[in-house]
Amino acid sequence: MPTSTRVPEQGMTPEAPEHSATATTRREQARRLSPWALGLVTLLAALALQGQLYSGQERTVATIFMFVALAEAWNLIGGFAGYASFGQVVFFGVGGYFTAVAMSNWHFSFWAALLLSGLVAAAFATLIGIPLLRLKGHYFAVATLGVAEGMREIVTNLPDLTGGGAGITLPTVGSNATTAYLGNDGFYLLFLALAAMSVLVAALVARNKFGYALRAINQDEDAAAAMGINTTRAKVVAFALSGFITGLVGASYAFQQVTIFPERLFDVDITVLMIIMVVIGGSGTVLGPLLGAVALQLLSEFLRQNFTDLHTFILGGIIVVAVILLPQGLVNYVREARHTKEYSLLGNVRRYRL
Repeated sequence: MPTSTRVPEQGMTPEAPEHSATATTRREQARRLSPWALGLVTLLAALALQGQLYSGQERTVATIFMFVALAEAWNLIGGFAGYASFGQVVFFGVGGYFTAVAMSNWHFSFWAALLLSGLVAAAFATLIGIPLLRLKGHYFAVATLGVAEGMREIVTNLPDLTGGGAGITLPTVGSNATTAYLGNDGFYLLFLALAAMSVLVAALVARNKFGYALRAINQDEDAAAAMGINTTRAKVVAFALSGFITGLVGASYAFQQVTIFPERLFDVDITVLMIIMVVIGGSGTVLGPLLGAVALQLLSEFLRQNFTDLHTFILGGIIVVAVILLPQGLVNYVREARHTKEYSLLGNVRRYRL
C-alpha cells in the first residue's frame, strides 16, 4: 500500500518546539552559572583592588573579609538551620589559642597550626553540639553563650599553657619564628581566601540536599524528622562546619595580632557583630551575610573617622532602623518585593507586624 509524505504547510516550522526547548535550557544554564560568574568577577576585583590601597586601607579591607567569613559561618547554623548560636565566638577563641599554643610551645608552623585549629574547633563544636543542639530557641542561645564564657575562664586560668590574663605572644620574628610574619599584603590575601571559601561553602550548602534539610529543620523540625531527615546529624554537621570556618578565622586573626588575650579572643561582641551582619543582609541566604558584613564594616569605619565621639550611638541607631524596616534582611526583602511587586518599606513593616 503506497504511503504519502505529509508536506508542512507554508510558514510552519516543525523544528520550532525543539529550538524553543533548547533556548529554555540555555537560559536555565545561564541562570545557574551567573552567580558563579559573578563570584569569580568579585574575587578578581578584590585581588585587583589590593594594588590600589595603602597600608591602612588594606588592613581595613582585610577586616571586612574576616567578618564576611565569620558571618557566612554563623549563617550555616543560625540562618539555614535557625539555631541562633550566641556563643559562636568560642570557636574563634579556640582556633586562635590553639594556633598560639601550637606555634609558641610546640613549634608548629602557622600553616599546620591553621589547619589543625579549624579541625580542633570543628571537633569541639561536635562535642558540645551533640547535647546542646537538643535545646531550642533561647535555651540553645543562652547555653552556647555559657560555653563561650566558660571557655574564656578556662583559658584565663591556664597561665602555664595559654599565658592566662597576661596573654600569649606568637613567635613571628627571630630564631623562634616558625613562619615569617605575613604583613598587610599577606593577611589581605589570607582573609580574602577565607571569605571566598566561606561563601563557596554556603553556596554549595544552599544548593544541595543538606541545605534543604537545614531549611526544613528551620521551618518545622518535627515535620522534618517525620519526613525521614536525621535532624540531629544535620544540625551537628552544620555546627561543626560553622565551627571549622570560625576556627580558621580565629587562627588567622591571632597570627595577625601577634599578642592575644582571652578578653578579646572570646569577646561576645564578635558574636553580636556576626548576628547583626546576617540579620541585616538576610539570614538563610548566601549573599545576605556578605552584603551585611561589607555594609556594616564600611559604615562603622566611616562613622569612626567622621563622628568619633558619636560613632557607636549613630551606628546603633542605624542598625535599629534597618532591623525595623527590613526584619527579613535586605536580600530576602528584595526577593519578596520582586515577587509581589510591593516595594513599600512601611508595607513591609506592617506585613511583619512590627
